[in-house]
This record gives sequence, structure tokens and C-alpha cells, in this order.
Amino acid sequence: MQSIRKLIAGNKGFLFFLFGMIVVRSAVADWYGVPSGSMYPTLMIGDRIVTDRLAYDVKLPFTDVILKHLADPKRGDIVTFSSPEDGVRLVKRVIGLPGDVVEMVREELVINGEKASYAAVTGDIATQLAPDYTGQQLVLSEQLFGSKHPIIIMPERMAERSFGPVTVPQDQYLMLGDNRDASKDSRYIGFVKRELITGQVKRVAFSLDTEKYYLPRIERFGAALSSSATSVANPK
Repeated sequence: MQSIRKLIAGNKGFLFFLFGMIVVRSAVADWYGVPSGSMYPTLMIGDRIVTDRLAYDVKLPFTDVILKHLADPKRGDIVTFSSPEDGVRLVKRVIGLPGDVVEMVREELVINGEKASYAAVTGDIATQLAPDYTGQQLVLSEQLFGSKHPIIIMPERMAERSFGPVTVPQDQYLMLGDNRDASKDSRYIGFVKRELITGQVKRVAFSLDTEKYYLPRIERFGAALSSSATSVANPK
């Protein structure tokens, strides 16, 4: 016990800094590595993302207790949340807001009776395909109610391509991955309660290409994430 006290006394500054960093990650901003391809082409395996934990709420550190409501998640926001299934931290896109009636018919979304529009995407983003799948991958933009973002569909893969219509309960959200046919999202884990949302992902801190000996993807360092797809052509 005495040796522990001496250790603490001799490292007060470092321990205080460490505790402060833990509090910051719990309540202000956090960062995560992207381990899977469920958000391609927007987020890539090897990306290190920054989560703004004050985007929507001020929470009691280390808990899901909301101390102050700041804003509501918007359709198209990329958010982190604790899975209602097992508590694992996930990152997905907000698709359905409280009260929305959401349906998916053969990959195409219908929200409150309005059909999303789809178009093929060209440019760099069209080359950001999931590396863990060798079948056909189509990169499209999806636009509805002013929210436009790229998605990937995999026509040859077994997936849940149709559901609903379902009504999103109050204080809950419907989440989908941008890599529609390779994402464990609200189609499988259900709606996400507001208090489980831990923040908004606005930026990639840095990125390492796991397929190329972890070489840095310099163009993704500090890259801001938006809800708009670029270089759209050939409307469906």
C-alpha cells in the first residue's frame, strides 16, 4: 500500500492528465478506428474518426444521462451510438427521424411517402469500394429531403433489401450504413433511442491503408465529412 501511495505521489501530474483525457473522451470529443466496411464509401477501413460528443447533448461523464439538450440529430448526420442489441459502439447514418414512416423497397428508400432519388457517382469516391468483398459494388448517390450522400449496393450479396413501412417511435432514430448490403443497422438491431447516441462524426482525423502496409492516406487527413455526394451522373 505504501509503495502504491508513493507511485501516485510521484506521478500526480501524469495521472491528472490521464484522468482529464478520459473525461474529455467521455463528455467532449472521442476518436475511434473504423474496423469494418459498413460505411463505405464515406468511411474507410483504417480511418480514425473524431466524434463531437457535444453535438446534441451534454451528458454526465461515463454515463448516458443527459444533463442538457443542445440540438436534435438531423437526417443525413453520421453518428456514433451504443448498439441497443449488445452495447457495442457503432457508427451509422441517421435515416429516419422520430415520427417518420420509413420503407425500403428493393434497396430504394421511401420516407413519409416520398421516394428517394438515385444516381450513379463518378470521381474519386466511386473508387472507394469495400476491400473485404469481391463481388459487384455499385456506388450511387441517395437524395431525399435535401440530404444527399453516397451509398454502395452489392446486388450479388444476400441482404435485407426491403422492409416496412415502419413508424419511428418518439425519441428514437432509424440508422442505416452507407454500405447498404454489408451493414448491421436498424434493419437488424432495431431503432436507436436518443440517449444511446454518443455524438456526431464530422471529420476524419487521419487514415491508414490496411491493404497497403498501413501507408497513410494523406488526402483523408483532417477531411471533413458532409452529407453531399460529388460528381453525380446518369440518373436512374
